[in-house]
Amino acid sequence: MSDVAIVGIGMHPFGRHSITGMEQGAHAVREACQDAGISWHDLQFAVGGSHSAGNPDRMVSMLGLTGLQFVNVANGCATGGTALGTAYNMITAGIYDLGIAIGYDKHDRGAFASDEPVHPVNGGLDWYGGSGMAINPQFFAIKINRYMQKYGISNQALAKVAAKATRNGAMNPMAWRQQAFSEDEVLQSRMLAYPLTQYMFCSPGEGGVALILCRANQAHKYTSKPIYLKSAVMRSRRFGSFEVKASWLPKEENVGPTVDAAEAAFEQAGIGPNDIDLAQLQDTESGAEIMHMAENGFCKDGEQEQMLADGDTEINGRFPINTDGGCIANGEPIGASGLRQVYENVLQLRGDAGPRQVQDDPKVAYTHVYGAPGISGVTILSR
Repeated sequence: MSDVAIVGIGMHPFGRHSITGMEQGAHAVREACQDAGISWHDLQFAVGGSHSAGNPDRMVSMLGLTGLQFVNVANGCATGGTALGTAYNMITAGIYDLGIAIGYDKHDRGAFASDEPVHPVNGGLDWYGGSGMAINPQFFAIKINRYMQKYGISNQALAKVAAKATRNGAMNPMAWRQQAFSEDEVLQSRMLAYPLTQYMFCSPGEGGVALILCRANQAHKYTSKPIYLKSAVMRSRRFGSFEVKASWLPKEENVGPTVDAAEAAFEQAGIGPNDIDLAQLQDTESGAEIMHMAENGFCKDGEQEQMLADGDTEINGRFPINTDGGCIANGEPIGASGLRQVYENVLQLRGDAGPRQVQDDPKVAYTHVYGAPGISGVTILSR
């Protein structure tokens, strides 16, 4: 199996913009090509994903009709991770030497809502939507309430996660929200779905990211700072996992897909959680980051409270998490979100993250995405 290197990265700033989502994706592609010192015509294949802004293969009309293979993917909030994993597999399988993973989106204002009935009964009445669960924040609130009760996590811990995200986002020129909030400001912001306040949530947004991958033994052609993709893994939920759109649970509870994806990624990379220097974890809201710290193997359930109090997850802490501000500061354009995490880790491992650069020369970085109704993706990168 061939090793894979990331040799070019490009991004269109996240936020709200006057151009289409596809144009933002094309901008990211051009930036990534420039970073790798190549042109669109040099690429042998592309994999892309977008939830709301059109099939990515249509981008060839903007970038050039070269005849390359273009695969569209869709996997909820894990779409970007799926695009990267698919590109990774195409190179490791020996099919191609040089390709690109693309993600972009442009969402309407407001919270994500369920786009289809779940378990319709009585002639089409949707119990799930009718009970208020069609709006994702309601589910997130129920899930973190349950977790907080089981493991002793406080509202203050939720505020610490959000305040950290906004501080990191304030140092990120690509982030949508670049205003830092204090923990008190987070707690006093409008209550949306108890215990989650407005500033604890991310928002659907816009943006694009592109990553150029090649066979590792050819990386020197494109960059002096290749970053190696050591694993790229996707897993779906198992029976009994407590996930979005689950309107009931069996008596026997099971772990979520993140646990399985993390274990498989560590096995593929041949390392463990203690070998990771920094991580970008799915933080659709503050509670998600807290739960995912444990699900990815970086602590035990309940230990997050003390880790946050000690500042462990700050940029200058023992284990930095979401150094670019995460979804809370960047927003979440579904197709681009997972690739944004990898973009940030490449910057960090290159030493090019500017004022938010993790110190002590990080060598191994981790990303995690989670998408409804229960898909999780993990990547591990190293210098």
